[in-house]
Amino acid sequence: MALQFIGVDPESGQTGSPTAWVDQETRDIVLQSYTADEATRVECVERNAPGHDKAIPVGETVIRIPAHMIPILREACDAAERAAIR
Repeated sequence: MALQFIGVDPESGQTGSPTAWVDQETRDIVLQSYTADEATRVECVERNAPGHDKAIPVGETVIRIPAHMIPILREACDAAERAAIR
C-alpha cells in the first residue's frame, strides 16, 4: 500500500489531527478523524440507507470530519481521480 498524504486539519494543532490520504494503488480515500459520539451513531442507524440493515456493520464505524476540512477532502477526491487517469 502506498498512501499519498493529502492534508491535515489545520485547526487541530499537533495532536488529534483529522487527516486525509489517497491509496495510490486502489484510489481509496483513507481518513483519520474523530469517532462520532453515540447520539450521532444512533441517528445514522435510525436514518439508515433504504434497503440496508439498521446497524453499523462489523469493520465499519461512523466518523465526523470537520466542515473546514472540505477543501482537503476535495483535494483527496481530485488526487484519486487523477490516479485513475494514469
